[in-house]
Amino acid sequence: QVQLVESGGGLVQAGGSLRLSCAASGNIFNYAHMAWYRQAPGKQREMVARITGGGVTDYGDSVKGRFTISRDMAKNTLNLQMNSLKPEGTAVYYCSSYYRGKQHWGQGTQVTVSS
Repeated sequence: QVQLVESGGGLVQAGGSLRLSCAASGNIFNYAHMAWYRQAPGKQREMVARITGGGVTDYGDSVKGRFTISRDMAKNTLNLQMNSLKPEGTAVYYCSSYYRGKQHWGQGTQVTVSS
């Protein structure tokens, strides 16, 4: 069974930085595609960043050059370094895994960026 637990959210001023982490249990972490999504109030959930099992990364247009996704295989942890945060980045951020046709989600962590 896959469990994903996010941490690291909080309140930050515009221009600041936060680092989100996602602790993954289960034995798929080394093989699964992992991703961060976010959902702002009244908006659809959108992909922020993703990383394949082979380490290839991809980013949403709105965060390119500011966010960095990484995975620590030894610790079964997915990270998201967020720099130069903007108020429109205020959302609940979710960790997700995808492996053999099954997608799992964490409970989410709130990020609030004040202007």
